[in-house]
Amino acid sequence: MKWIDSLDVALSLLEAHPDVDPAKIRFTDLREWILALDEFDDDPNHCNERILEAIQACWINEY
Repeated sequence: MKWIDSLDVALSLLEAHPDVDPAKIRFTDLREWILALDEFDDDPNHCNERILEAIQACWINEY
C-alpha cells in the first residue's frame, strides 16, 4: 500500500483501530498509525497534509 491508496489505507486503519473516531485523530498520530500498518510500504517522507486529509476523509466515510 502507498500514500496514494487513500481508501485502502483507511480500511486498514478502520480494521486496526475500530474504536477510534477518525474525525478526532491528530495528523501526527494518523501518520504514525499508517506507517505501522503491515501492508504499508512507501517512503515516509512522501507524506504531506493533503495526503493525510484524503486518508482521514475516506476513514470518516467508512466509519
